[in-house]
Amino acid sequence: MSELLANHIAGRWHTGSGSGTPLFDPVLGTELVRVDAGGIDLPAAFQRIRSEGGAALRALTYAQRAAMLAAAVKVLQAHRDTYYEIATANSGTVKNDSAIDIDGGIYTLSTYAKLGEGLGAQRALLDGEPSRLGKDPLFQSQHVRVPRRGLALFINAFNFPGWGLWEKAAPALLSGVPVIVKPGTPTAWLTQRMVKDVIDAGVLPSCALSVICGSSAGLLDALEPFDVLAFTGSADTAAVVRSHAAVAKRSVRANIEADSLNSAILLPGEAPGAEAFDLFVKEVAREMTQKSGQKCTAVRRVLVPENQYDAVAEALRARLSKVTVGNPRNEAVRMGSLVSRAQFDSVRSGLKALARQTETLHDGAAQALIDADPQVACCIGPTLLGTRRADEAHLVHDTEVFGPVATLVPYRNGAHAIELARRGLGSLVTSIYGSDPAALGAAALELADSHGRVHVVSPDAGASHSGHGNVMPQSVHGGPGRAGGGEELGGLRALDFYHQRAAIQASTSVLSSFTL
Repeated sequence: MSELLANHIAGRWHTGSGSGTPLFDPVLGTELVRVDAGGIDLPAAFQRIRSEGGAALRALTYAQRAAMLAAAVKVLQAHRDTYYEIATANSGTVKNDSAIDIDGGIYTLSTYAKLGEGLGAQRALLDGEPSRLGKDPLFQSQHVRVPRRGLALFINAFNFPGWGLWEKAAPALLSGVPVIVKPGTPTAWLTQRMVKDVIDAGVLPSCALSVICGSSAGLLDALEPFDVLAFTGSADTAAVVRSHAAVAKRSVRANIEADSLNSAILLPGEAPGAEAFDLFVKEVAREMTQKSGQKCTAVRRVLVPENQYDAVAEALRARLSKVTVGNPRNEAVRMGSLVSRAQFDSVRSGLKALARQTETLHDGAAQALIDADPQVACCIGPTLLGTRRADEAHLVHDTEVFGPVATLVPYRNGAHAIELARRGLGSLVTSIYGSDPAALGAAALELADSHGRVHVVSPDAGASHSGHGNVMPQSVHGGPGRAGGGEELGGLRALDFYHQRAAIQASTSVLSSFTL
């Protein structure tokens, strides 16, 4: 039997009481490790984390916490090679795709270390200027933000076991709130190893960072009113989270990131040979294939002018046909596998559902795999679907296939394109491509109400834009409606979730006496 990964909870290592759930290599089908969280006294552990971990973190200034994050960055950088090996084996990703998760997570952590350094020797934050409460200026209201005296529980998805950990943990720890992360089970190995390396290095206070691998049973039950909860996953599970007593009755602060039918829009007037057209095709193909399309931010709907439908289809087919799929250990492979057999079956099921209202423009299932057994490997080539009935094909705007799948959809005019993008009912990101700055700017503002991020690509930004699906720590991540209504990152904005805003009403002399 393979190794049973230990959980680290409330400053102690704990091996689960069961035999464990096996994690597999999705290409070779071999068992790698096992995870189990049985036997943990969650209420007692959570209380110790609040009392010991929270107190230790709040005793530090923001600058000291930032230095702590910077030390964790050095630890992670020293173990990068191991993380890449784990990602290849457990996530089935090629090296460039693993970098998005591993190096992206380390970069995000280092960004918050630098941001925290700038906050200096404070343990709380002023929020705006004092406002007087009457004619007499001696009595005023000053808003402050102080760290919440609870813990932060993160229930993460399987697709980003590295970045998903650190993009949440970095602002939480910087804020002075201890963290418990429950990674998505199929790829939990990388999260567990990263946490283990940081814990073993002793760069964090005791009880500041915990990891629980396996079942999430009982985690929400142990939450108390001053805790916070961040969830990334399906809309169905998000609905269960929202209805749980911890959120519905105890008012645990919750941040949700759920399904997202993201779109990419080519504005009118762009034709083959135009730089904006080429940038559009290149980015859509990259989004379809990067991490085998297993990104919450990946392009799912490709919106193009009616007169460019065939040209875009041909250009995308040409790019996608060159993508080599198979064993990520083979240097000839450019796209690895889905993370599990369950995910493979889900993609196949989603394709079958969309086939009722679409045609197949490029069939990824017909591509031969490199160095991989198609009866074992959870690999499927990039698949481009299409429909010329943009308004009637409702499944295209309702069904997210979480894999290397996108659907080409034509629009009649600019207003129709905006309408189709909004039919996603709230998305994490949309990207717009064109060469007219005024048209791009107008479209961006129109779409901002229904998207967490609007990514605009014009020829002058062709070589420097960060990518449709890349989540940068300087920009907010999240989206309204179907996308969950949550918000993460965005520089120091991320700290708001882990702080309590309060109004202190007092005389000017009292307010001026604050020692933050």
